[in-house]
Amino acid sequence: MTIRSGGRPRGGDQAYPVEPVEPPPWEPAPRRRRRTNGRGSGIGGLLSFLLFLVVLAGLVLVALLTVLRPALAAAVVGWAGDNPAAWRIPVVADLVREHLGPELAARPSTDPSELEFEVELGETVDSLIDRLERAGLLASPRAFRFAAFEADLASQLRAGSYRLRRNMTPSELVRALIENRIVIRTMDVTFREGLRIEQMTAKLQTIESGVDPAAFYELATHPPATLLADFPWLQLPDGASLEGYLYPATYRLRVDADGPTTAEDLIRMMLTAFHDRVGEERMSAPAELGLTFHEVVILASIVEREAVLDEERPLIAGVYLNRLARRPYLLNADPTIIYAVDTVALRDLDFEAWKGYTFWTPVGRPLAEVTLPDDLAGFQTYRRGGLIPAPIVSPSVASIDAVLGAETETGYRYFVAIPDGSGRHAFARTLAEHEANLRKYGYR
Repeated sequence: MTIRSGGRPRGGDQAYPVEPVEPPPWEPAPRRRRRTNGRGSGIGGLLSFLLFLVVLAGLVLVALLTVLRPALAAAVVGWAGDNPAAWRIPVVADLVREHLGPELAARPSTDPSELEFEVELGETVDSLIDRLERAGLLASPRAFRFAAFEADLASQLRAGSYRLRRNMTPSELVRALIENRIVIRTMDVTFREGLRIEQMTAKLQTIESGVDPAAFYELATHPPATLLADFPWLQLPDGASLEGYLYPATYRLRVDADGPTTAEDLIRMMLTAFHDRVGEERMSAPAELGLTFHEVVILASIVEREAVLDEERPLIAGVYLNRLARRPYLLNADPTIIYAVDTVALRDLDFEAWKGYTFWTPVGRPLAEVTLPDDLAGFQTYRRGGLIPAPIVSPSVASIDAVLGAETETGYRYFVAIPDGSGRHAFARTLAEHEANLRKYGYR
């Protein structure tokens, strides 16, 4: 028997080789140690740490944006309001839209009624905002400005009338200012200087303007208190007509069926034009003149019918003021008597025939011999002294200025038209000089 080191002697009861024993399932298997070169574990740990930092920073940033987003949006909206070009940046536009959310949906009114809004030539979005706000059509100007930017309203805005509702959101209002333009048919009507109310009425009878001539005449000669209340600068005697105050100019009238210009609309336009063209300064007649502004208009209406050349208007006004300053205070103004004669003739004429009547035709007999009805006797300036009771036509600003700056120091009290087609007059201080002029120019 060979003895192996550490071994037992073989015998009849030799044992079989022992099988490796597996650990019980509840015991962990022995960990094998990985061989490394000493660098792998360090780089992996560093990458894991960096990834952790990135994720953590992202979570912090998301948290900050969530908490601070309203404050950030408010700051961006304020900055972008001063720099609208920034609205082109998508993230800025999103923040502004989110911040203005309630304002973009706000309505200035619950009234769904419609109105016409006029966009003027050269209008900008900013000037439009001011006018829309004054008209009560805007709940949020800044929301409208943003909606206008998004829809590019500035490049599409056109002058004209637009149909708008009073309860539109800013976006609806912008869309209406692009799409709801009303095509309006108009016509221009010109009333020249030196026309009386009946002449204006007769002109309206000859055109298809949509303005009722009878309604125009009634309002002009018997203006209601509700109309006069809207023009407090009008200082008229009780029961007076609007003669002298319907400003001579060209007026654009609507002639389409959807809202044509009415007689009252035209009257209001003419009174507004008088106020705007004449101005408050002229209406404050200087005290040294000794006339109220209404009396200035009366005298200016006579000058308007007499003068042809602007440079002679102050001289003619001076003649009449010089006559009023000395007895018998007779104006001896031909136009006042012709006005009264025409008035009598129109009373006997059918209203529809006025358009064929010839106004301001010379009487054909000595004016001092003309007898007038009692209600027109004040216009017989060859018999009755002082100013006539009312204007006889609508004067120009030039005639009003002529009265306010009348040349009275010349001492002229007479004038006569020079019959050479120039429109000039010959002036005289005394009756003898005047008689000489009458002979010189073939009146005697």
